[in-house]
Amino acid sequence: MLNRKQLKCDLCVVGGGMSGMAAAISAARAGAKVVLMHERPVLGGNASSEIRMWICGAQGKDNRETGILEEIALENLYRNPTKNYAVWDTVLYDFIKREKNIELLLNCTCMDAETETGEFAYGRNKKIKSVTGYQMTTQRFYDIEAKFFCDSSGDSILAPLCDAEFRMGRESGKEFGEDTNLEEADKMTMGMSCLIQGRETTEDIKFTAPEWSTKLTSEHFSKRKIDLSSEYLNYWWLELGGNRNTIDDTEELRDELVALAVGTWDHIKNSGEYDSSKWELDFLSFLPGKRESRRMMGEYIITERDISGGRVFEDEVAFGGWPIDDHYPGGFYHRGKPNTNIQPPSPYSLPYRALYSKNVENLFFAGRNISMTHMAMSSIRVMATCLLLGEAVGKAASIAARKGYTPHDVYLNDVEELQRLLMEEDCFLPSKLRNVSDVCKKASLNVDGENLRNGQDRAHRIYGTDENTASYYAPLGKEIAYSFDKSEVKSVHIVFDSDLNRTTLPGGGCERGHSMRANVQLDSPQFYMPKTLCKEFTVAGELNGVRTELLRVENNRKRAHHIEINGFYDKLVLIPSASWGDGESVAVISFDFE
Repeated sequence: MLNRKQLKCDLCVVGGGMSGMAAAISAARAGAKVVLMHERPVLGGNASSEIRMWICGAQGKDNRETGILEEIALENLYRNPTKNYAVWDTVLYDFIKREKNIELLLNCTCMDAETETGEFAYGRNKKIKSVTGYQMTTQRFYDIEAKFFCDSSGDSILAPLCDAEFRMGRESGKEFGEDTNLEEADKMTMGMSCLIQGRETTEDIKFTAPEWSTKLTSEHFSKRKIDLSSEYLNYWWLELGGNRNTIDDTEELRDELVALAVGTWDHIKNSGEYDSSKWELDFLSFLPGKRESRRMMGEYIITERDISGGRVFEDEVAFGGWPIDDHYPGGFYHRGKPNTNIQPPSPYSLPYRALYSKNVENLFFAGRNISMTHMAMSSIRVMATCLLLGEAVGKAASIAARKGYTPHDVYLNDVEELQRLLMEEDCFLPSKLRNVSDVCKKASLNVDGENLRNGQDRAHRIYGTDENTASYYAPLGKEIAYSFDKSEVKSVHIVFDSDLNRTTLPGGGCERGHSMRANVQLDSPQFYMPKTLCKEFTVAGELNGVRTELLRVENNRKRAHHIEINGFYDKLVLIPSASWGDGESVAVISFDFE
């Protein structure tokens, strides 16, 4: 008889990819007790060292995703200058371990769920009581009882375990009026990939392929360019399985993908078509990176029309902006272009109602499995967007746990509170402005920086105005001070310029834009913190001339700081004292208070 252990929490997150990590961190920071169950030994899912897909997101200037993702990206720049995957794994692990409200279960597979059937709130007919995981390293079962559950497993494991409504496959064009040629719905999806990475060396290196590798010719790569000198070469098009079942057939497909990956490297090394003599195979994934499988059904189904039409949702909790990037089901063996690439408005709005189940009362979901059509998924599925969805779920679950709400109650009663909490943690909502108190708006400011208190935490607004909002360049060592009549100050909000467009970093656009790299070249650059970011600063409050230091930060690696104060003051002061660059001033985007 194997051992069992029972745990109780507010939120149980199944899946420790980027969206599941964000959901767990977001909820824990809001005071919720969280259990994060992940079936792999390392965190990050498709972004981990086991798979190595890039974290992609919204396209266009100033559209980089902030919040938890920017925290991770900046910490990685600080700790991981060579973009080493062993270090990257520790960065992700650290972000979970530092949260005292998270209990992490690695190597633990969700395998069962206990549910109730009945007539629940808002027409739901199911409720999850607990889930069971098996941890292979300890040979122990875990039974996790929770108020709420979040499925961030990618494959929506809780759908079959608790009878949550879901879809899998492609809708017909007529069902939602989308731009697809399909006259009838089918079960086809995008495929999965086992990626490879190469490393340039100073010596000639031979490669001998195993007998079972796929034999390939130049014709196979006529629509799939191989350029070893390009930092963009990440072999994403080594893709199979969209015309089969990306859950049921995964093991068979893995074998084919590994053979295809090895055959591709054999072609690169031994066909004579590439200058590859000094390149060695540095990595080959045996764990397929998936793009699509089950999609949960929520209160609302996001469609391609919502994206391409630029619909702005009243319950906006995240944004997207990746192209409509639909991969053909045939994958590598599709003889035409491997994918579509249609740029929608960027950023576009994403609603909270797509993040919780339409039939299971206490089930959230975040990641590539949210409530959306296949066409919408082709854009929303990328990890930076999915991480934003996880951050929104974490905050929604914390509200629901604190107030005794269902997920739908949060929509009915507290969407503005949810949006406020997200914006306070530097989640950009394109159609919303962060609230600034009247006391702050009327306070005397000792510098010419009105933009510091306009509730806009980016250098450029996106929706609702064409106004360009410049940062205030604060001289190092000089005070930025608000003076006002004695008032209670609940919180102080500060946003520095972390160079969202990464113009101060080395390398080409791909190197600057991604946290990790694919192939390692001899001249691959080492990285450092964005030169625009404030390195050291102090926040102080005064009352009747008596100054109290509220926060001092050295080696700052965060773009945004939201500081709970809850005290009476008549003056607030920010003093930036050092920058990660070599200038005599530092850019401050926001400094305000409530």
